[in-house]
Amino acid sequence: MDEKILKGKVALVTGASRGIGRAIAEGYCLAGAQVIANYNKSEKEISSLVEGLRKRGCQIEPYQTDVTKGSAVEKMVDEITARYEHIDILVNNAGFKKDNLIALMNEDEWDSVIEANLKSVFLLTKWVSRLMMRQRSGKIINVSSLSAFKGLPGQTNYAASKGGVVSFTRAAAREFARFGIQVNAIAPGLVETEMLKDMDSTIIEEMKKSIPLGRLATAQDVVGTALFLASSSSDYITGQTIVLDGGLGV
Repeated sequence: MDEKILKGKVALVTGASRGIGRAIAEGYCLAGAQVIANYNKSEKEISSLVEGLRKRGCQIEPYQTDVTKGSAVEKMVDEITARYEHIDILVNNAGFKKDNLIALMNEDEWDSVIEANLKSVFLLTKWVSRLMMRQRSGKIINVSSLSAFKGLPGQTNYAASKGGVVSFTRAAAREFARFGIQVNAIAPGLVETEMLKDMDSTIIEEMKKSIPLGRLATAQDVVGTALFLASSSSDYITGQTIVLDGGLGV
């Protein structure tokens, strides 16, 4: 695959300050894209990403906004459009988890996870797709999770949000296909990011033993698939969810 496969493309990556989003933003930059790296609160992390990539000759701009707020998302997309005139790739990656057992989970723990992980996907897709429909082209890549298919106790809110992303992806793919827009999802398994820090280490070790490839994923393991789905190599793929779990779900 050509190392500059995204040259001339404009990519918006949400939740780009850490973990998977950061790795994808970096991978897209190195592949030649102009990246808009969205973040909400992690200013120090996004600054280090932008500074490091600019030193390597990459084109990247940070953009702070809360992607659970419709008016903020509309404003961000309008400003990106005014500056760059097109958005070719959207990666809906922003999200987090707030684990608790169902009987103990409060409404905020449910609502905040659904908003961050699922509502944000709707809002970004709504506003970016309007531009992509006018362009008659675009790639939308949603980051789901193995949790959409393999539930864990204490993660019903997270599993529901990520399962929703899979279903949203399939429906949106049908809706936008006639405009030349492909919508796909990536569902990573256990990835070594900050999100794992709050997870019970015993559960992680037990699941690790069950992974046929014998290790947890790194954020970099997701980048190759994200590049493929953003490139012309995936032009005939839409509505699909690619599971990256080292064989855990087999």
